[in-house]
Amino acid sequence: MAKARRQPTRTCVACRQEAGKAELIRVVRSPEGGVAVDVSGRMPGRGAYIHTDPTCQETARKRRALDRALGAQVPAEVWSQLSPPR
Repeated sequence: MAKARRQPTRTCVACRQEAGKAELIRVVRSPEGGVAVDVSGRMPGRGAYIHTDPTCQETARKRRALDRALGAQVPAEVWSQLSPPR
């Protein structure tokens, strides 16, 4: 009988809770220094994960958690891609 495969877990940079990789959004700093939302989860570079929850995103923005995790300033375009339209 085959064992069930474990799902990879990642930690949200805002709330520090572990969640399945599919439940989080990956933001990546490319080797060239650009910051972008990684929809595929396979872009090369330094990655950081954040929940889709608006409170987590607001916490990360206030604490500059993504900036620290990536070692680069996250531009406003990336924050607008992360935030759902209100």
